Amino acid sequence: MTYSVLICDDSGLARKQMARALPESWATTLDFATNGAEAVAWLRSNPVDVMFLDLTMPEMDGYQVLEWLQQEGLEVKVIVVSGDIQPEAHQRVMNLGALEFLQKPVAPEKVLETIERFALRPDTPASQNTVTAEFEVDLQDCYREVVNVAMGQAADRLARLLGVFVRLPVPKVNFIEPTEIQMALEAVSDHQSLSAVCQGFIGSGISGEAMLLFADSDFSDIGQLMNFPLPLSEHDQLDLLMDVANILISACIKGIAEQLDIEFSQGHPVVLGQHCSIRDLVSTLNQRPQKLLAIEISYDLEDQHITCDLLLLFTPQSVPALNSRVSLIME
Repeated sequence: MTYSVLICDDSGLARKQMARALPESWATTLDFATNGAEAVAWLRSNPVDVMFLDLTMPEMDGYQVLEWLQQEGLEVKVIVVSGDIQPEAHQRVMNLGALEFLQKPVAPEKVLETIERFALRPDTPASQNTVTAEFEVDLQDCYREVVNVAMGQAADRLARLLGVFVRLPVPKVNFIEPTEIQMALEAVSDHQSLSAVCQGFIGSGISGEAMLLFADSDFSDIGQLMNFPLPLSEHDQLDLLMDVANILISACIKGIAEQLDIEFSQGHPVVLGQHCSIRDLVSTLNQRPQKLLAIEISYDLEDQHITCDLLLLFTPQSVPALNSRVSLIME
């Protein structure tokens, strides 16, 4: 008897971690898909008993895969494995037919517990696993996965505070020159008038700054969610900006630190500007070293037309220490 397992995740690191978390000789065939579209293509022509499914992926996300499975009537047992730990995300995947929701980074004991609870074992144990895909993990992929988990933790805090669902992107990781900061900011926000908060962090030979961009047009909407009296005063707008910045920056930095087994000390948040353009913001950041490691995240509040853009900038001196920590996760 063939017992087929499919792991669907856009991160090579996450696929590797998931495969390692499976019990030895549990599946006779183990295959991989790098996004939902690949998973659907595989499922159209190959029998799959159990699928471990990520949510935040390009081309076709995990929710869309679950919807497709329902439409096609395919009986595939799906376990969602995601960094998006919002209660609403959990509820949505269960409503779409998932058996269970496991939090990233996945723990082998949780996987085994789930397998035993839902009796997900073949009638005849496999003598060995047959893996039909190679693991391809590089540093940039690993950075994205670390940030993916951290941004999910931050989104969970924001969602609980505001009572909303936060749509998450695939984070972008790039090395940029100081002259490219304006383009990076424009890439994460297309609003004309912005307010921004910057907060530095340092620890274990790693330092950088986190910047939160907030569209001025969003102040009234988010103020209403937080029960501020309208219209908002300048003081109320500043309070809102600092509250949201504290949640997203602190949670994201903490999530990264926990995965890399380091501790960051965070400086006091500083308002870079209120009701200004990206060009004005960039003028306050023009004294920076070369080749910053930039991480771009956009938090989109569903049905609210509110977007919070977060940019993490690591100094070039931090990169060797970061690479060393990240390499440990890749092993």
